[in-house]
Amino acid sequence: MNSGIRRVGTVILVLFVGLVAQLTYLQLIDSKKLADDPHNARTFLQFVSRPRGPIVSADGAVLAKSVPTDDEFKYQRVYTPATAKLFAHVVGYQSIQFGSTGVEDEYASELAGKGLLSIHHLGSLINPRPATGTVVLNLSVKAQLAAAEGLAGRRGSVVVLNVRTGGVVAAYSNPTFDPRLLASHNGQVAAAARQFLLAAPDNPLLARAWRELYPPGSTFKTVTASTALQDNVDVNKQFPFITSLDLPLTSATLQNFGGERCGGPLEEGFVESCNTTFGQVGLDLGELLASGVQRFGVNTAPPPSDLDPSIVSSIGPRKGTFKIEQPRFAQAAIGQGPVSVTPLEMALVAESVATGGVILEPHVANRIEDSDGNVLRRFGRKEWRRAMDPAAAATLRDWMIQVVQRGTGTAAQIPGIQVAGKTGTAENAPDQRPHAWFIAFAPADDPLYAIAVLVEHGGSSEAETTGGRVAAPVAAQVLRVLLGA
Repeated sequence: MNSGIRRVGTVILVLFVGLVAQLTYLQLIDSKKLADDPHNARTFLQFVSRPRGPIVSADGAVLAKSVPTDDEFKYQRVYTPATAKLFAHVVGYQSIQFGSTGVEDEYASELAGKGLLSIHHLGSLINPRPATGTVVLNLSVKAQLAAAEGLAGRRGSVVVLNVRTGGVVAAYSNPTFDPRLLASHNGQVAAAARQFLLAAPDNPLLARAWRELYPPGSTFKTVTASTALQDNVDVNKQFPFITSLDLPLTSATLQNFGGERCGGPLEEGFVESCNTTFGQVGLDLGELLASGVQRFGVNTAPPPSDLDPSIVSSIGPRKGTFKIEQPRFAQAAIGQGPVSVTPLEMALVAESVATGGVILEPHVANRIEDSDGNVLRRFGRKEWRRAMDPAAAATLRDWMIQVVQRGTGTAAQIPGIQVAGKTGTAENAPDQRPHAWFIAFAPADDPLYAIAVLVEHGGSSEAETTGGRVAAPVAAQVLRVLLGA
């Protein structure tokens, strides 16, 4: 009996010691992490009941701010009516019922004056004015409005990157939503607004620019061509002039768009967007194609960013599968089959050519300021990965210039500014029109912006739904605004 009591006592003692250790760990070691966790309900309510600094666009427009209220929460987050829908997916919202998203979530501590802001406000011991932070974005009203006007109500996305800094200059998705009702302190109003948005068939809460995957069509030939150039495939090879390519291991064929007959050197296949040429390149590359797409971040973790929710991973042909999936590698080489990407991913592809082969970490915030306008932190250029060597990038740059000058992308021409681009027309469901794509950078001789445009099921008929006819003019329109052309 005594030994049994001793064993029970020992177990109780061990459990007690473990409980004390856990409580000590939480109180002394992990307390700050738990307190700063934005998903901590108590912390979130503390954020709600204190003033938050504004979120400001690159061109000085106040997109979000806090105003005092007479209710228990003390402050209401307000989104400027003229810009609320333009920036909804990036800025996000602060909701008592549903939490925070976007910049409101990613920079919650800074906006509330916590963390690095506190060391700059020792004077608050004398001056009781609460400290808040201001988040200034890389995105401008000018750029977002140009993207929205370019899409003209059509479903799709426009992403623009500053290729010198990695800053996200525009990230517009249509349809969008109005965050103001979601931020209401009236629980019934906020719940009804969210229910309506969740029930909408076109899913306006979805940030299509970085959270949705699409087949990229021929814009992905940029990745395929880069892999061929990078891995010393014979780019001077003369490809046959044919209308379709027989695919190995199957009786299926790969068709050129509209039954076109094309061939010749790889450059011409790129400029004229020849499917049979690039399908054969995919077969020639084999496993090298699977390795090549990874250099662009396909089939890898997405790039670090301050986008919230985070970027979804793009997918493509996988290593070790070429032997049994040769037809799918041919399809992948033209941006079909196993390839699905975000519009942001294709903007990064364009950026990699513009930078001489480097992909930068995308970021929406430009800087953090205190409530007096002092800059506390700047977000600058950070390299994420090298997609290709400078020689391959230089060749691709020349080819992309030719696409706009005399190939499938002539609708992207801007007088006085040289544009380098690539069109894409991506098939999806059999009973739906294809997606229209265009990626580009400009000015081609001294790049500043890279852009990706996606118009879902673009155009009024399948014959008109090509990247060159539908998406390229949108890119030109946005770039003209940004470059003042």
